[in-house]
Parts: sequence; C-alpha cells; structure tokens
Amino acid sequence: MKFLIQRVKQAQVDIAKETVGKIGQGLLVLIGIGKDDSRETAERLVKKTLSLRIFADADGKTNLSLRDVGGSLLLVSQFTLYADCHKGNRPTFNNAGNAELAKSLYEYTIELCKKENVPVETGRFGADMAVSLLNDGPFTLLLE
Repeated sequence: MKFLIQRVKQAQVDIAKETVGKIGQGLLVLIGIGKDDSRETAERLVKKTLSLRIFADADGKTNLSLRDVGGSLLLVSQFTLYADCHKGNRPTFNNAGNAELAKSLYEYTIELCKKENVPVETGRFGADMAVSLLNDGPFTLLLE
C-alpha cells in the first residue's frame, strides 16, 4: 500500500464537472493498493499519516499534526502509484491489487479515518477524476 501525501491549503476532486470532495487546509492522500496489501497495512498507514507532524507551529517549525491544526483529509484512490516503468515506455501494473481488493481496502481506509474524528472527503473509486490542489510548501511524502 502506498500513500502519496501532499500538505495542501486546499484540494478538490471533480467528476464530470461535479465536485465530489473538497477540503481546505489538510492532506491530499493519493492511495495505491498493492496485490499483497491487507487491512493491517491500511491501519498502519492511517495511524502514521494522522501522527505525522508536518504542519508549521507558531515558530515555523514542522511540529504539528493534522489534528493539531484542525485539518481535513481528501482521500483519492490511485492505482497508478504501482506503475512499473523499468522496461519500455508503457507502464505495467502487475503489482497493483485487483479491483475487488483495492476497492475494499480503499473503503476500509476511509472508515478508519472517519473513526478518528477527522473531517474526511473522498474521490470515487475507479472514476475518471480531476484532482486540483494548492500544495502547501510544497510538502509531499510517500508512505509505504
């Protein structure tokens, strides 16, 4: 499982010109599910994501978590995080989880985040989405 985390001032997901998820300050998390991932993987990454101290405190030091700043999450499924570009010019996705596993773990990840009393918005699994953001920093991390 991979979480590509971007600290944002705002972000949103549109599908067919309709906004389906929108946040202000917080984290845009692009979620890739691998074929060997499990609920335990999701639990570990959610815990880590919510504990990351990557927001600035009053002194400008990255000492605050998402909860500390009252931020929100925008969770978006993105199987292309498992692209393998080693051979040729066309990526392969052999290590990505199948649609059934990926959808199940994506939905489980959303449930976990909501249980943490953090505002959560989402994209739509499998949809053609337009994701826009105002990156803060920029500050981008990859959790695996």
